[in-house]
Amino acid sequence: MCRAVSLGQTPADNRQEKASQLSEILRLERIPVTGGAELVTVSARLEGLRSQANDKWVPLVSILRDTLADVNTENDRLRYVWPLTYTRPTVRQRLAASIPFLYSRVGNREKISPKPPPPAFDLAAPESEVWEKIFWTALQNILLDPYGTPIKASTSSYRRNASDYRRSHLVRALSVLALYQAVKGQSAFSDAEVAQIQARLLLSDKTFGGLVDDSNLQSYYEKKTTNTRDERGHNWELLRQRAEAESLYFDPLQLPDGSATHAMLWVAKRDLTKKRAARYNGRFLNISDPWSDKRLLTWHGYVETRYFDSESHQVTSDAPGAEAVEMIPLALYGLDNPKIPMLLVDFRDSYNPKKREMSGRVLHDVTRNILSLSKFGNLPFFLGRTVFDFVTGRRGIDINQPSRLRTYSQLKLLLALTNSLEPELRDEVNGRLEKLALNPFENDLDAEANVAREQYAALVTYAGKPDGLAARLERDRRAELVSLEHGPTARLAFRLANVFSFGKYVHREQLTSDMPARLDIARRLDYHTKFLQQVSRSNFEIDVACDLEEVKRSLRFVADHGDEAGVKAVAAAAGIFTSAKDEETRRACLDSLSRINKPKARSELLRISQNKELDQTWRDIAESYLRQANQREQPIAASAVGSPLRVGQP
Repeated sequence: MCRAVSLGQTPADNRQEKASQLSEILRLERIPVTGGAELVTVSARLEGLRSQANDKWVPLVSILRDTLADVNTENDRLRYVWPLTYTRPTVRQRLAASIPFLYSRVGNREKISPKPPPPAFDLAAPESEVWEKIFWTALQNILLDPYGTPIKASTSSYRRNASDYRRSHLVRALSVLALYQAVKGQSAFSDAEVAQIQARLLLSDKTFGGLVDDSNLQSYYEKKTTNTRDERGHNWELLRQRAEAESLYFDPLQLPDGSATHAMLWVAKRDLTKKRAARYNGRFLNISDPWSDKRLLTWHGYVETRYFDSESHQVTSDAPGAEAVEMIPLALYGLDNPKIPMLLVDFRDSYNPKKREMSGRVLHDVTRNILSLSKFGNLPFFLGRTVFDFVTGRRGIDINQPSRLRTYSQLKLLLALTNSLEPELRDEVNGRLEKLALNPFENDLDAEANVAREQYAALVTYAGKPDGLAARLERDRRAELVSLEHGPTARLAFRLANVFSFGKYVHREQLTSDMPARLDIARRLDYHTKFLQQVSRSNFEIDVACDLEEVKRSLRFVADHGDEAGVKAVAAAAGIFTSAKDEETRRACLDSLSRINKPKARSELLRISQNKELDQTWRDIAESYLRQANQREQPIAASAVGSPLRVGQP
């Protein structure tokens, strides 16, 4: 009996071996930036390039870390992310992107401007993404849509293509950084920085993702990582079982770290005559019946010869009893789609995945740009679309555009990094993917490699100029001081001025000699506050799961800078006091609360002193700290009488 087998290994097989091999295809470079920063770049050896150049090392992602010119990592701040394949489009690409219902690439960008490349994301100001989205959505609906369908459709198409282009390169940057983290040895980023980068980039496609508090990034990152792993494992097993049921061959494709993101299905040419009358169930596979397809009997496309023993296990050509079998590729799937595998390449019908790729775009463009229907302004459409989204989501129909964009971007990276596929097959898959692309902004793999090299050279030049990246870094620091000088009302006014000036106006404080010192304290206080928040929200027992010396060190730092600490530090210290059992840690919590100059801190001490469920000793200690806090506050209040307040001062 012909039995389908897995032509590859399971995701766990040889994971350590593959991780150790990453050092041969990924490397890190650090370039110091004048003013106290460093440019961290991850490069990869792209084996999938068609170019015959000897040097296939290509810089893929650069991230700017502002170190304030010291070795203390507590005051470091990650700033810009440059996916180096992400570039400014040509005039031709811009015009094509504004044409409604044009779902195709229109060519590559050949010449790159000597200007520094555009950053795709600012990790230090994620909220700016939210305001920009809201502003452009309002501008589209209020000013552009009333001019009629052509203007509305054109501007809407352009914005959609620009957004998808940026998102696809952020997805690739995520994958590259995740791969580098699997390299043995010292990492470029701490665990907290990895969680921040990954979570922020994952949240970038959410409307209000930029408003998620930093203290929640670690849990969000862990949740998304777990969900992705579960989805891949589910789709792996589902596709393998369906292949076995239909007597097809399942072949997983793995990234260099061993994670299986895609898989292929093959059919043995020898089985085509044996299975002519076999019944075929294409559920979850979404490809036509191979047993009744006469084209496969005279197949002129790619064929690969593999060797199997009598039990259909793949073996080497010199193994005893090895039989040569011609294998025909049928389809390639992405494993990141919820519910079912997502069809990306159908080797017999190129239009099949293209149709699925276009489905969501066509539905959106027709309903919004032609019929002017909105879920918020048309009740029947709202009900119909809600039912449609529920059914497609519940059944896992592979028209989920965000998932398709993600798995499509990952496949381009996989084809570039790995040489596990035969060159001829890799070229064919690459060519089919280029035809599958819907976005006029996209470039092919070799063009992207050239773009990345040239943009990285421009970025390095920009980093070395005193009036380049160093000057931009200084302006960013001056803008960072705004939150220290002004209150919420003033900051909101500055934000609105920035939005309505299309980003031209950015309020910055004057450059002063004490700016680095003030930023140092503010950033370190933010670092310790976030750490205490994570500890207080931990589901584990603090005394067992946490390093109490680190907890007490953070509490002491917050106490030493109580005048600058905020209400988040208050909530964290109070939460740790409630959960911890160690006496020194609890006393440090009360000391911090007494020295944080906020009414909420006094309220927490009062609450603890009146909590009858606590031991009387702790209630007395809390009461004594409360008296000390009140005594420190009274002289400050008295000295402030008759003194004018600065703008934004509490």
